[in-house]
Amino acid sequence: MELGLQKAAVIVTGAASGIGAAIARALAAEGVGGLFLTDRDASGLDRVAAELAAVPVATLVADLAEVFGPAQIAAAAVARFGRIDGLVNAAGLTTRGSFTTGTAEIWDALFAVNGRAGFLLMQAAIADMQRRRAGGAIVNILSMNAHCGTPELAVYSASKGAMLTLTKNAAHAHMADRIRVNGINLGWVATETEHRIQTALLGEGWEAQVAAAEPLGRLVTAEECARLALFLLSDASVPISGAVIDFEQRVAGAR
Repeated sequence: MELGLQKAAVIVTGAASGIGAAIARALAAEGVGGLFLTDRDASGLDRVAAELAAVPVATLVADLAEVFGPAQIAAAAVARFGRIDGLVNAAGLTTRGSFTTGTAEIWDALFAVNGRAGFLLMQAAIADMQRRRAGGAIVNILSMNAHCGTPELAVYSASKGAMLTLTKNAAHAHMADRIRVNGINLGWVATETEHRIQTALLGEGWEAQVAAAEPLGRLVTAEECARLALFLLSDASVPISGAVIDFEQRVAGAR
């Protein structure tokens, strides 16, 4: 299958670990034309970038909680590669907050990173594509919690629901510009961040316990998600746009 990414310049947020890092590795293995990686974790970002020396890589340490972060990332990517052909919004916060424990501070923090930053990055990428009269592809890493969400993730679920709607809005608003926008709803994924969070909440044996209850007897992997993201970024997935794919074994919060 010809993916057609050899000349593409792609931004990946949250690239220091987990889903973002897996997608960066998959893009590099495919021989992407240029890879712009960003995260607030400087050491993790350097470590991932060092693995990907086979393709042109640039990095920027940036905090998406800051309102100027997305514009800074987009400007740096264009300065380095001359354009933005693809964008993966993989960065996100998973702070707990239910209807009994959520606060205005939790709401603002989650919507700043999971909602506003993703919107502003999409806006910048779309503006660059329109300016050059070139098409492109955007992939947003979403969550199964957007459908409903577990009680302790009410605020998180709302922020991912907002990005799900923005994914479809951007796709239909810019279909005629040949800009495709798709999303991937993830649930339990065996990543470093998930392991850290769940170990603190459920204990060291959390993964085996959760996996045993899943239909496949295991969790979805970051590499499986990366393969799907690669496909959605590539010419091989044309004309798919406005699709949000449930990449999980069950709906979070449903009984």
